[in-house]
Amino acid sequence: MQVSELIWSETEKEIAHQAFNRAYERELMTLIEYVREQSNNIDKIDDVWTLHDFLSAKRHQIDGKYDFRYSVLLFVFADLLKEGWLHQADIEGLEKDKLAKITALSRM
Repeated sequence: MQVSELIWSETEKEIAHQAFNRAYERELMTLIEYVREQSNNIDKIDDVWTLHDFLSAKRHQIDGKYDFRYSVLLFVFADLLKEGWLHQADIEGLEKDKLAKITALSRM
């Protein structure tokens, strides 16, 4: 069965939503802390523009990464697992086949 053809039970959908939101929140909280630290080090206008450029790129990256379409969710979860924003415990309860695919993809 193709990844895009996977069936998600209602329980799995709830687990997926919670896991997705946890990963998103983790990444955003880390970003907020980084911005706080960087803003304390602003001494000149170039520092402001550097932070602005970083945030613009980061927003684009995050907006592209967090895609909650079921047809791509295993790939999203694999990337988030690889990057450390998603933890294996967050997705416990998903079908074993889905967990195996996510784990395998995260190792690529």
